Amino acid sequence: MPDNVDIDRLAAKGPLSTHWVELPGGSLMMGSERRVDEQPIHEVMIGPFAASLLPVTNLDWEVFTEATGQEALPWVDDDRFNSLAQPVVGVNWYDAVAYCEWLSKLLDRRCRLPTEAEREYAARGDTVDVLYPWGDEPWSEGVYAFGAAGMDRPPPVGSSPPNGFGFYHMADSVHEWCSDWYARDSYAVAGVAGGPSDGDRKTSRGGSWRHRVKVARIAARSSLAPEQRYNDYGMRVYSDIER
Repeated sequence: MPDNVDIDRLAAKGPLSTHWVELPGGSLMMGSERRVDEQPIHEVMIGPFAASLLPVTNLDWEVFTEATGQEALPWVDDDRFNSLAQPVVGVNWYDAVAYCEWLSKLLDRRCRLPTEAEREYAARGDTVDVLYPWGDEPWSEGVYAFGAAGMDRPPPVGSSPPNGFGFYHMADSVHEWCSDWYARDSYAVAGVAGGPSDGDRKTSRGGSWRHRVKVARIAARSSLAPEQRYNDYGMRVYSDIER
């Protein structure tokens, strides 16, 4: 297991959520045969985009709230969740959008939440056909392994191995909000990235400290009403690539 990401060093260079990895996009065979809402497997063409190396941290969120006066999140006084080196939790979908809008103005570039297709592409890394970002078996080594005894909080960022694209925590920290509305049959109806034009729940991707194995697979989908807040929900920032 690698050493933790040097939070102080990265923070000195700006918000942690602005350490981008640029991806070329391309063809993605999206979905799987494991669950009904992941079917059918279908080809999606994805344009170039950038994504943050790390989920948004409490340190990032503190800068955001001080700059904007955004209302404090739940669990801010809970020592299990308020370390500056941990991913921020308790963010609902609207909070996540507000953070992206603030960051867009700060950086003068369009920051946003990902489509499900972009999130699946980024999670797959440089692999083609594996279940998890690291391979076909649940990660079973180290204190933050799936099923680790006493796991009652998200790990500090950088505490698990990155995937082939260099992204940390694509499956093992907090669920990450996506931009798409969720529909159980959206793959069958649309067969393309983006999902329905409206709905009751927003999509999310990635496993979490609480639901690690269940939705850690690259293709696994989850969803939540956009106004809801949970201590295993966070976010990661994506961006258009400026040319």
